[in-house]
Amino acid sequence: MRSFIKIAAAFAVATVTLAAQAQLVPQKPVTIVVPYPAGGPLDNAAHILADKLRPMLKAEVLVDNRPGSGGNVGAALVAKAPADGHTLVMGAVATHAINPWLYPNMPYDALKDFTPITLVARVPNVLVMNAETAKRLNIKDTKDLIAYARKNPGRLNYASGGNGSAGHLAGELFKSLAKISVVHLPSSGSAQAQAGLLSGQTDLMFDNLASASANIKSGKLVAFGVTTINRSSSFTEIPTINDVLPGFHISTWFGIFGPANLPKATTDQLQKAFAAALNTPDTAEKFARMSATPSPMTSADFAYMVMKEHADYGRLIKVAKIKLD
Repeated sequence: MRSFIKIAAAFAVATVTLAAQAQLVPQKPVTIVVPYPAGGPLDNAAHILADKLRPMLKAEVLVDNRPGSGGNVGAALVAKAPADGHTLVMGAVATHAINPWLYPNMPYDALKDFTPITLVARVPNVLVMNAETAKRLNIKDTKDLIAYARKNPGRLNYASGGNGSAGHLAGELFKSLAKISVVHLPSSGSAQAQAGLLSGQTDLMFDNLASASANIKSGKLVAFGVTTINRSSSFTEIPTINDVLPGFHISTWFGIFGPANLPKATTDQLQKAFAAALNTPDTAEKFARMSATPSPMTSADFAYMVMKEHADYGRLIKVAKIKLD
């Protein structure tokens, strides 16, 4: 009996010790790596959440921008970091679902080298057309656009931020479902693509809704439809493309990942903290300004979502034969 008590006591001490080790170290900074330049939606979201997380985690929460190689540089940094929960990445559809199918020498395995913690938000893209072009061609909505493109194959073009970008993939999916021929004109970034669209050098673009909103409101761009399955809460008057092309739904999403083999207790601690930060009214208000919807979910659900997105984009990229320049 005494031996059993000693063993039980030792096991209890070991369990407590392991649990303590699995928790974040108090007062040690938590860094959220953003694998894109400052000023974008991921960067803005990271700063909003960092402010909320500091009192919850009782630690300094830093945002570190590490852009490069379509997001691969920052993501790889976290993939190689210690699995203690103090180095995280604001990963996205590009870093974890698109890039693995485009880059021949990926510096990480998107599914094996990370611990998914929670989805942060989804941001719809929107199909927009230069307003003067739309007026000249008498194109008022998605149905008109498809009808014109079918009668005039190859006459229209669409801009994107580059080969393999979300806008490029949305365009290829649209062409495939609508059975139309539209020329893809890749740019060196979304800002350059939007500038070309506004100047009339290009006709169409699948742009980020937050980025396009000011030009839609001013009348410089005509919005035909959002790319998500549901309408945007900030632009309820814009229909979904899925209303015209059933099966068309594609969105930009981003979420929090840690390195692989993150202890479950640490993962749970972080997931609860991020979910609490996302579920506040002022966070929702700030995200709405970016046309983003806070979307926390369990780590298991997020892991399943990432795996499915990874497979879905792989099929789309192979069918469309998309390659980087």
